[in-house]
Amino acid sequence: MKVNLSVIKMSLLLVISGVLYGFSQQRNQQRKLTEVSVEFLGENDPFITLSAVNKLLIQNTDSVTSIAKETLVLKEMESRLLENPMVRDAQVFVTINGKLGAKIEQRNPIARVAGSPHYYIDADGKKMPLSTVYTARVPLVTGSSKTNFSELTTLLLKLRADEFMEKSVIGVHQKVDGRVDLQMRKQDFKVVFGRLENIDKKFENYKAFYQKAKKDTMLTAYRLVNLEFGNHVVATKK
Repeated sequence: MKVNLSVIKMSLLLVISGVLYGFSQQRNQQRKLTEVSVEFLGENDPFITLSAVNKLLIQNTDSVTSIAKETLVLKEMESRLLENPMVRDAQVFVTINGKLGAKIEQRNPIARVAGSPHYYIDADGKKMPLSTVYTARVPLVTGSSKTNFSELTTLLLKLRADEFMEKSVIGVHQKVDGRVDLQMRKQDFKVVFGRLENIDKKFENYKAFYQKAKKDTMLTAYRLVNLEFGNHVVATKK
């Protein structure tokens, strides 16, 4: 029988490659972690400390260098992070050189609700607890709601996206019938915003009124500004 040397060489090469790969994988799994790297995504200041994140990632240990990579269960780590009320999303990974990494997207508060206790509304319209680490500068919401004020999310997001309105509005009060009043920064007058409809148009109307009243040095002359009437702004003097 004629032996095919090419086939034999190829077989040996595959066997050697498999052995080397298995050996490499075994050594890689036995390596210890070298460090933990945590990255907070987005522009928010951290509402959760690095220490708290590290404890959620690595439990029941004092030194990260004592942990073998093979003992890590990344999905469980992600699940623990996602259970934290400040975390919206999390990705956990480990590099070849033994660095454990975590990318964390925090929840984004857009308003603070006055209650017992106080809490935030996040950008998804969900209730979010206050942080002991950082206080967000957002409008204060008062009034009445059966849905934890999630119905205000569209208005609050539009306020945040509009530089002028974001700087101007410091408070949002919702009445029992769903109509809304706005409290303005450095102004004595109250703004009756009304129903949560035609929001962009109402913003335009308020800006036009503000610029005209400011030019005429009349801002301090009003006690009430009503935006409920379509293209008209009804301002009541003191």
